[in-house]
Amino acid sequence: MQLITYDKDKCASCYACVKACPVKAITISSSEEILNFNHDRCIGCGNCYVSCGTTAIGYIDSTEGATKLLKSEFPCIAIVDPSISSEFPDILDVRNFVGMIRELGFKFVNEISFGADIIAYKYKNLFDNFKGKYHITTNCPPIYDYVEKFQTHIIDSLVKIDSPMLASAKIVKEIHGDNCKIIAITPCLAQKREAKRFGLVDEVISFEELRLMFTKNKIYENSVEFSEFDMPLGSKGSLYPLSTGILNAADINYTDIETKIITKEGAEHFTQFMNDFASISLIKHHLNIFYCHGCTMGPCAKNNRSYLRNHSLVVDYTKKRLDSVDKKEWEKNLEKFSKLDFTRSFKANDQRIPNPSEARLKEVINLLGKDKINEVGCKNCGYENCLEFATDVAKGLARPEMCQNFSKKNKEEYINKISVANAKLAETRKALEESEHKLRKEHKDVKESMTLIKAIMEKIPSAVIIVDENLKILQSNQKFIELIGPEAKEINEVVPGLIGADIKSLLPTQVYNFFSFVLSKNEAVDNKDAEIEDKLVTLSVFPIQQGKIIGAVFKNLFQSEVRKEEVVYRISDVIDKNLGMVQQIGFLLGEGASETERMLNSIINSFEKEKK
Repeated sequence: MQLITYDKDKCASCYACVKACPVKAITISSSEEILNFNHDRCIGCGNCYVSCGTTAIGYIDSTEGATKLLKSEFPCIAIVDPSISSEFPDILDVRNFVGMIRELGFKFVNEISFGADIIAYKYKNLFDNFKGKYHITTNCPPIYDYVEKFQTHIIDSLVKIDSPMLASAKIVKEIHGDNCKIIAITPCLAQKREAKRFGLVDEVISFEELRLMFTKNKIYENSVEFSEFDMPLGSKGSLYPLSTGILNAADINYTDIETKIITKEGAEHFTQFMNDFASISLIKHHLNIFYCHGCTMGPCAKNNRSYLRNHSLVVDYTKKRLDSVDKKEWEKNLEKFSKLDFTRSFKANDQRIPNPSEARLKEVINLLGKDKINEVGCKNCGYENCLEFATDVAKGLARPEMCQNFSKKNKEEYINKISVANAKLAETRKALEESEHKLRKEHKDVKESMTLIKAIMEKIPSAVIIVDENLKILQSNQKFIELIGPEAKEINEVVPGLIGADIKSLLPTQVYNFFSFVLSKNEAVDNKDAEIEDKLVTLSVFPIQQGKIIGAVFKNLFQSEVRKEEVVYRISDVIDKNLGMVQQIGFLLGEGASETERMLNSIINSFEKEKK
């Protein structure tokens, strides 16, 4: 049966509950910081609930079930733990407390203390008739639950007698019949499971839940009349919340040397006591043991966690109750109800996990950075020593991060890694900033250069174009746009300079092929004649950046200044090419050759003068 609830959204991942659990029923997911609860391993001690500071851990709510029973046609009977004396001292008169419980809808309200009286005398009979076998008392559910799950070989040592709560339920059913519904009010979380297991109690509500029900139903001490507990009343069983109370109730002299009863309590040494009893044969004593420091310190007793205060309140309450009990009536009831069968049985529910191999254990110890396998350690992990902790890590019941030294070491390594990473990041950031600054400067320079180039290109009287490796225009001047026609002018209005335009769609195939040649061969093409838009041009195509950028200059031969310049150029070219030939045949032509050169030069000069 599940007792514990968990709200992962409230969890702080502090491991407090994991460390507090005596049977390691809580583990941490390896992939996420989420708790996993093994409800089969849980013994219901409530340590996890008490240790949780964020209210992420709770327990199953029984108020709804109790409310349904109270509204049913069946008579509901409350059996109340005597720990009320320390939990509800704010209710000044116990008769008011009983009245408040009746106001919730209970037909009868009985004390568990009378059940404790009955069970105390059952124990007295067992101890007085000692036959060589030593026993473990079973009034505390986490005790027998632990033995059944983790010390199965000593199950026979468990006293097969009902707890005071179960005994009270049997007595009430004997009085009112099996059709009545019994709701126990207790500070013990594990008794919720005990009730379901043995089927005598229908619901168990904690003291916390009882307060909630009072508040919800607006029931207060001054709003109810006095009311007494129903018969049978308890006597010294009211001392049951104290660890020695069950012995005091039957006047068992547990201090007597012959009695041989050791009473122990408290979660901090609980497993050690149990292990010692199971393994040390020299301990020839009965073990009267409670997980908590008495029931007044149960996980659901939240009004005050002072052990001494609670102890004194229980004693004072018991004295008052004894004054109101009819001794003869009590003895009569004790004799009458002692005849009922108050026995029960226990069975193994082994939850132990096999021990890891030595190799695996050594691996974990090395991981934890422990030099000695029997190192005592600081116990902050919740274990008695490092070996126990390492063993449970190897079993998968604990995480290395629960070790303070391991976490500190890992944290330091992590911080160092972060520091190194931050330093590298700073260097990278600096390099990026420098690169960005350089790129921005280069971009600015390029932009200025492009502006300058554009300005220069616009001053050139010829059509000029610069293209990339995809033969798309990077830059062009107005003369080029005018050269290739009105369509280009329209495009220029949308895309200034025709930047990005494919020259294949703008120039004739013959001209386009010149560009392709220069781009692939990285060789210039000079002074090639071509026709563009019914205009005769001469063009030169030349590489600027090999395989990346090429440029071209177009001269419109229909323009007079270009035509004159071109005639001069071509005549000069003729002179250069034929000068050698003229000199070679000069002796044949004599004065004729010189006269030819003079005439050609005069033509050039005349063109140049006209241009000026």
